Amino acid sequence: MQAQIQTRYSDQELAEFKLIIDAKLADARKQLQFYLDQLTEQANSDDSKLRGLDDGTSTSANEELHRLANRQQQLIQHLENALLRIQNKVYGICRMTGELISADRLRIVPHTTLSIHAKQNR
Repeated sequence: MQAQIQTRYSDQELAEFKLIIDAKLADARKQLQFYLDQLTEQANSDDSKLRGLDDGTSTSANEELHRLANRQQQLIQHLENALLRIQNKVYGICRMTGELISADRLRIVPHTTLSIHAKQNR
């Protein structure tokens, strides 16, 4: 008797991954809001208006906050895309090999679309 190869995760497994992604998405949105609040605070600060271009540290801090905010926005987009893959029942399938990505990898990096093997051979 041959063992049947699993071609997709079960609905129960997808529900587990959805909980993980929902939690990570909530954290990512909270972090993004923090960065956006910091940027707004810097923009409205009387101190930064007085210094103007004389002090490069505020510009550097501002650029870093923008970079971090952009990174969070990308993470949010990746997590939202993962939720769509769950909805379409194609979540956890490696986009290069077509095989299932290990559940352990998906628990750590729930928005991944590549198995470890595919990522290493890229």
